[in-house]
Amino acid sequence: MPENFLWGGAAAANQCEGAYDTEGKGLSTADVFTSGGLGTPRIYTDGIKPDLYYPSHTAIDFYHRYREDIALFAEAGFKCFRTSINWTRIFPEGDEERPNEAGLRFYDGLFEECLKYGIEPVVTISHYETPYALVKKYGAWRSRRMIDFFVRYCEVIFRRYKDKVKYWLTFNEINVIILNPLMAAGVRIAEGENFDRVVYQAGHHQLVAGARAVALGREINPAFKLGMMMLYPPFYAETCRPEDQLAAMQAMDSHYLFSDVQVRGAYSQKALNIQAEKDAVPDREAGDSGILKNGTVDFIGFSYYNSNVATTREDALFTGGNMLNAIKNPYLKESEWGWSIDPIGLRLAMNSLYDRYRLPVFVAENGFGAQDIVNDDGSIHDLYRIDYLRRHIMAMRDAVVKDGVECLGYTVWSCIDLVSASTGEMKKRYGLIHVDRNDEGHGTLRRSKKDSFYWYRCCIRSNGEKLDLR
Repeated sequence: MPENFLWGGAAAANQCEGAYDTEGKGLSTADVFTSGGLGTPRIYTDGIKPDLYYPSHTAIDFYHRYREDIALFAEAGFKCFRTSINWTRIFPEGDEERPNEAGLRFYDGLFEECLKYGIEPVVTISHYETPYALVKKYGAWRSRRMIDFFVRYCEVIFRRYKDKVKYWLTFNEINVIILNPLMAAGVRIAEGENFDRVVYQAGHHQLVAGARAVALGREINPAFKLGMMMLYPPFYAETCRPEDQLAAMQAMDSHYLFSDVQVRGAYSQKALNIQAEKDAVPDREAGDSGILKNGTVDFIGFSYYNSNVATTREDALFTGGNMLNAIKNPYLKESEWGWSIDPIGLRLAMNSLYDRYRLPVFVAENGFGAQDIVNDDGSIHDLYRIDYLRRHIMAMRDAVVKDGVECLGYTVWSCIDLVSASTGEMKKRYGLIHVDRNDEGHGTLRRSKKDSFYWYRCCIRSNGEKLDLR
């Protein structure tokens, strides 16, 4: 890979920190989601119910153990660590005038610990957590008032960490608002409401907020690299029937809507037509066009786990896969959670994004969720994870070396076991580092290295050249 390529790992504050009510932190939407599982959805409750289990409350206790964990990341050779700031550590209710100093100090310590080992923080500003008080008071991102609250939050963290953090991502997987608006943006939609109208309006507020944040970040520190982050879900057409090809294109168009605005600074005509067809054109203020134009990003962060298949068949049987409904691909194997395994899809994704925008890309999430077995001697032989990562890194390398895609970095999801966002489980493990914690919240929280930890360390040391399974 190129010199100075940012190899590392990724995590999210609400999935790993725990300490949900420590040192002034307020409730976020993530703190009122229960655990779930295969066939059992997570439940969003109105406040905290004492008889239910909320996995984010303790998670893996990264809040108290981050020094130990970052030392392990350094041992693995990380060049960067993608994490997020928990908005309610900084503004417990989201709309205060003054930030919570204890929360700011926590991230001072976290970033300083990274830099001590030469690990570059890559920071997501909002990662699937919205201040719960803002949901109650304003309906979360339904309200345009959220823009000012978000920008105030951004100004505080930009100024506080301007000499510690260079790489920033605005909203994690911003396009997921059209798939799961509650998890992504704290937006609850009542029965009978026009779903599309609500999510496109909330999404517009986020796009304006993100653009204002980018422009503000450039003012505070011109050396900042300010990026966007999207879930990238490639869709293949089931057949070469033109109708299936059109269905695949239209499936992607609904996601490109969000990246187009953040990169090009305006809605495309196709996006406007999509919204109009759904009777979902968002309300805009006169200055919004200028804000979007002035707040375009420097790079494109994206997550890639699996690909999907689009069809026009009415009798098609749909399967799951990272919040998307698609039919099974007979040419691909799947994880035990039904997610297809498609390394070539990552190469296609990188090419599609780079050809469309001509901006550097950053593989911000890529990983494999599985149930790991801890042997009697404590070893964890996760060859399945190594195989998944190896083949995806090979595809990434082909996109860079053979196809000419400019790629800034790769952060495996996840560097350490944490709470699954989709199911709330611990047994759906992604980490290179095992954490002794189960789905009921029991365990010692002891950290131990999996075989994939040692494999990834070798990969980083060779800058992506040594990828064999030994």
